[in-house]
Amino acid sequence: MSRILNLLLSLSTSLFLLMPLTQAQSPEALRLSGDVQGTHDPSMIHAGNTWYVFATGKASDGGQFQIRCSNDLHAWKLCGHVFDQIPEWIQKESPGTKELWAPDISYANGEYQIYYAYSLFGKNTSGIALITNKTLDASSPDYKWIDHGLILKSTEQDDYNAIDPNFIADAEGHHWLAFGSFWSGIKMRRLDDQTGKLSSVDTKLYSLASRARPADAAPAPPGLPPDWEAVEAPFVVHHGNYYYLFVSWDLCCRGLKSTYRTMVGRSRRVTGPYVDEQGRAMMDGGGTQLLTENKKWLGPGGESIVMQPNDQDLIVFHAYDATTGKPSMQISTITWDGDWPHAALQN
Repeated sequence: MSRILNLLLSLSTSLFLLMPLTQAQSPEALRLSGDVQGTHDPSMIHAGNTWYVFATGKASDGGQFQIRCSNDLHAWKLCGHVFDQIPEWIQKESPGTKELWAPDISYANGEYQIYYAYSLFGKNTSGIALITNKTLDASSPDYKWIDHGLILKSTEQDDYNAIDPNFIADAEGHHWLAFGSFWSGIKMRRLDDQTGKLSSVDTKLYSLASRARPADAAPAPPGLPPDWEAVEAPFVVHHGNYYYLFVSWDLCCRGLKSTYRTMVGRSRRVTGPYVDEQGRAMMDGGGTQLLTENKKWLGPGGESIVMQPNDQDLIVFHAYDATTGKPSMQISTITWDGDWPHAALQN
């Protein structure tokens, strides 16, 4: 009898070990070291033997978009920046811009591309631009960022804000750009699959998510959008039979007063409609909570996702130390339960 029990136990253990990681494990917040503080809006990609994270913020030498590098996802070091200075055409277009925002790194058509934004805090006079590079290896003779200029912009007359860009290739290989912050929420435009600029075939502005106005909404401060409109940082991925829209709700970049939290919804189509786990439309304020504050970290958001067909998927984001209020980068594995993602915040 004991031999039969031992055999059954051995078989059970073997089956457990053979299960995919996404089923066998809970999401894990990775332990990070090195140059992780000061990170905002991180976007991550793996190239060669190196992981790269691009983030909002000036480098120590004044360059735009800090770059962090790691060989193991745990130990990170600052390894450069993208721009030596803000491009001249942006300085003319938006003279008040002192810092470029929200770089979104991806790989398409045989090159690396970054969609990024310029704006002024609290304004929707904003723009999204594109740069490309053949390689991310700064020691390569092919390493050179090429500026392709403005992709789209928003003005005071628009009801949306052209910041926080995110590139996605859909299941058919067509390219799209999600973006938006406050105002009427998250939008999407079709891109030309070859040039990376706006499509001339599909010129529709798609709406993906917005916040519902609460009955007790306070008036907005003069010249600023109301806080209840706070939905931004879209990131869209395809998993299984669905597209998933990750967004950040509430307020970023306020130190100990930061209230960011990461929400998600899903859709059968890249252009929506996206709904949360209870079936509420994200266009009506719906969203399933993925990350929220704990005793150690506040305001987790500004997220981007790395999908790995042969390994666990990852989410990288920033959060604020609950004691000091300083931002820091965090990375968590993503597990999928019932076709919904789960992630973890460091304890």
